[in-house]
Amino acid sequence: MSASRLLDRDDSVLVVIDVQEAYRGKTVDHDRLVERVNRLIRGARVFSLPIIVTEQYPRGIGHTQSEVVALLPEGQPIIEKMTMSCCGQPEFLAAIESVQRRQLVVCGIEAHACVSQTVHQLLERGFDVHVPRDAISARFETDLEVAWCKMTGSGAVPSSTEMVLLEWVRSAEDPRFKEVHRLIK
Repeated sequence: MSASRLLDRDDSVLVVIDVQEAYRGKTVDHDRLVERVNRLIRGARVFSLPIIVTEQYPRGIGHTQSEVVALLPEGQPIIEKMTMSCCGQPEFLAAIESVQRRQLVVCGIEAHACVSQTVHQLLERGFDVHVPRDAISARFETDLEVAWCKMTGSGAVPSSTEMVLLEWVRSAEDPRFKEVHRLIK
């Protein structure tokens, strides 16, 4: 585990969990969620960070929402899964291990199911897991709030989209600061 609870862009990965069509308009503050996930994707791309994307049972829930897919790097693989935790899919674990980074920024749907189970299993594996509160959601407010409390109480680092982006850039002297600043305005 890293000594700092601040994100280091050279050790970070963005994990986008199950932002799929069947959830469109059905989760708490859905438009905000999608906008914040997209902001994180744009930020990850500014710094050329690895992005890992999953879909839960796409035949039943649909594929990743088009506005999210449109921002992903060309040829970005999307990992299909049947387990709630992404860690139950060997392809996901292989993707995490292949990038050899220890800090995972986890966002997506649903907070109390796939997001929470993934976060807990990543913590068990010794990863530093950062969860931007404004980039997770669930169909019901109670599930969202209980999931947030459980994840952060278990050791996930509470965060926000803007906090993630500013920790990745760290300084106004960074040549990419203006690009990041445009994302948070």
